[in-house]
Amino acid sequence: MQDMFALPQAQPFELGEGEHGVLLIHGFTGSPAHMRLIGEGLAKSGFAVKGIRLPGHGTCPENMKNVSWQDWLRHVRLAAREMQKKHRYFSVAGLSMGGVLSLILAQEMDVTACVPIAAPIRIFNPFRRVALVMSPFVPMIGWSSKKEEVFDPQTYHIGYRRYPTKSVHDLSVLMDKAEKDLSLIHAPVLCVQSKGDKTVRPESPKMILEGVSSRRKAMLWLETSPHVCTIYDEKDKIIEAMSGFLRKAEETE
Repeated sequence: MQDMFALPQAQPFELGEGEHGVLLIHGFTGSPAHMRLIGEGLAKSGFAVKGIRLPGHGTCPENMKNVSWQDWLRHVRLAAREMQKKHRYFSVAGLSMGGVLSLILAQEMDVTACVPIAAPIRIFNPFRRVALVMSPFVPMIGWSSKKEEVFDPQTYHIGYRRYPTKSVHDLSVLMDKAEKDLSLIHAPVLCVQSKGDKTVRPESPKMILEGVSSRRKAMLWLETSPHVCTIYDEKDKIIEAMSGFLRKAEETE
């Protein structure tokens, strides 16, 4: 499993040049590979892109045990501040938990735009509420074999097959934090969600867009992609929508 994380597509990346910098954040148990194709597309459109690797990720699942939601938030805050200093325009975007972290950054910082992709405000599995209580008895759990995650080293779907139960609680804390302070977001927001997502409930993007105080907000619905929608056939729709939305957001700066 560790060999997969040594592949070039699984590494943190910096691509492209331009006045507009975009921070890309992968999701829970994922890796920079999940955001790599989006980054390449945005770079071709004239954006300066940085894809980071969250603490405890991209190595082995056991390394998540001593990592908390504070560590993830601290890491994205640092990356965002460093990138914001270098660019006239600065936007944040993320997949799943990365989308949640993007929302929190947009609550705390003056960003040009925010793009949460399959960001979980509501999920189909209610397990997150009991994860902390269960963790001493069931310290590690795995993704169901029925889920769409297929860990093929020839693809960009590179992430953990299993994870610490406690980490689900950390994800839950971030979800609640993002939902609680949605009204603090005034920057333009583009939500991306797939109708084929079996992880995030379809009301999640509606709750985000209704909760933010942004004057400019938009929704992109994908038809067939699974939860990790950034590496499947509809990824080009995401790139096109993001590129146009981010350019339009520059006009409001």
